[in-house]
Amino acid sequence: MKKNRFYLFIMMPVTALIIFLKFSACEGVFVDPGMLEYTGGANTANWASVSAGRFSYSLAIKADGTLWAWGWNSGGKLGDGTTTDRQKPIQIGTDKNWASVSAGTHSLAIKTDGTLWAWGDILFGDERKPVQIGNATDWASVSAGEFHSLAIKTDGTLWAWGNNNNGQLGDGTTTGRGSPVKIGSANDWASVYTNVYYSSAIKTDGTLWAWGWNNNGQLGDGTTTNRNSPVQIGNATDWVSVSAGFMHSLAIKTDGTLWAWGIGGALGDGTTEGKNSPVQIGNDTDWVSVSAGFMHSSAIKTDGTLWAWGSGGRLGDGTTESKNSPVQIGNDTNWVSVSADSHSLAIKTYGTLWAWGWNEYGQLGDGTTTDRYSPVRIR
Repeated sequence: MKKNRFYLFIMMPVTALIIFLKFSACEGVFVDPGMLEYTGGANTANWASVSAGRFSYSLAIKADGTLWAWGWNSGGKLGDGTTTDRQKPIQIGTDKNWASVSAGTHSLAIKTDGTLWAWGDILFGDERKPVQIGNATDWASVSAGEFHSLAIKTDGTLWAWGNNNNGQLGDGTTTGRGSPVKIGSANDWASVYTNVYYSSAIKTDGTLWAWGWNNNGQLGDGTTTNRNSPVQIGNATDWVSVSAGFMHSLAIKTDGTLWAWGIGGALGDGTTEGKNSPVQIGNDTDWVSVSAGFMHSSAIKTDGTLWAWGSGGRLGDGTTESKNSPVQIGNDTNWVSVSADSHSLAIKTYGTLWAWGWNEYGQLGDGTTTDRYSPVRIR
């Protein structure tokens, strides 16, 4: 009798799903493909945020607040206490209060209590497990760059630390800092993004700022001159998001238009020419999020479609051909976030995780070291 009850318990939901699918097919009822993805197992479909790191690794947080990592583990940047590469996601520690994470050449994260943590190739040595940075409990956002870091506190102040050879910290010097230093006296910083020796940020008034390395015009100030303190980019006051790539930058305005500047080939303007100030990419007004990677770019529109352009082999369009203008990746309309570097990671509506691009160290997380030219689901 117990055996029969167990059989009924298992089979009834399966039977119901089969009936539902048959009914849907017969009656023309729409079945959201994302829901079918979700039925693949709750433990594989609850990814909340993800960050594709420099030097071939990945970090992510699940909906339950747990932290996960995979890929190249040089310097202990995965945070599992080793330097062993991982080809599939592994949980880092047992804490369930991670709120945000950023993967650069090192790793940074903030917990729900507002504390800041770091691990990997940090300025004065390697930390193979997350260590708390100071005692402050008011960190709001953080971005890990090329051996330098930037963060914003809840009071809107901007802080920076790490290498500073190109003025990427923004403190008016080229002196490295071993602990967070406040950048200027402004308390209206809204978001910040770092990458290779430079930084970009947006203030609460919608103005755009940048500083650091500028060899390809990636700051966007119309020059190729390095800046060791924040300079305003143009006069516009309607910027809502910005992303700093290897040597190019992308940003979205409040009207949903997309803009790019920096090294040519990754901008999406239909050319391979570099630009040292922002240029609009096409005429569309429905861009909602963007991520600048290693010589390529990825973005999502308000209809949930995914787009990419730039250097081939990492776009996700199934080819190794470079594209100078945005091309749609597949036909799905349920993409919600994307993070690009030499590889790309993205999350769909129901929390499923997908990856594509370079995979020499297992940074895609699919259990192999095989490059993928189209999105593959990471379980």
